[in-house]
Amino acid sequence: MTILCALADLADPGAAGFVVERDGQTLSVLVVRRRRKVFGWVNSCPHLWVPLDLEPGRFLSLTGEFILCAMHGALFDPASGACILGPCRGQGLKPYPVTVRDGMVIEAPTPVEI
Repeated sequence: MTILCALADLADPGAAGFVVERDGQTLSVLVVRRRRKVFGWVNSCPHLWVPLDLEPGRFLSLTGEFILCAMHGALFDPASGACILGPCRGQGLKPYPVTVRDGMVIEAPTPVEI
């Protein structure tokens, strides 16, 4: 189990970035808290494949309503990852599975296919 942070450390709305190991790869991910829900995404814009945050840990629009790509201003829905404005409209962020357990935001286990 990989602990990312305490839920209390994420504002509502809020976001934080992390570097994790998954399936032998190092990934930059972000976790967004919005309306008592937590969502995880790989920190990579589907338009240019660059990190979403130009300043470490700054992922949200000024209102906190959307994930913002700081490179070119694309806006993403925090719950679905869908691009709703910008050059990658119709595309979406790659999900990173997270859950909350005992007040901690943790990496959710990858389902095992049998």
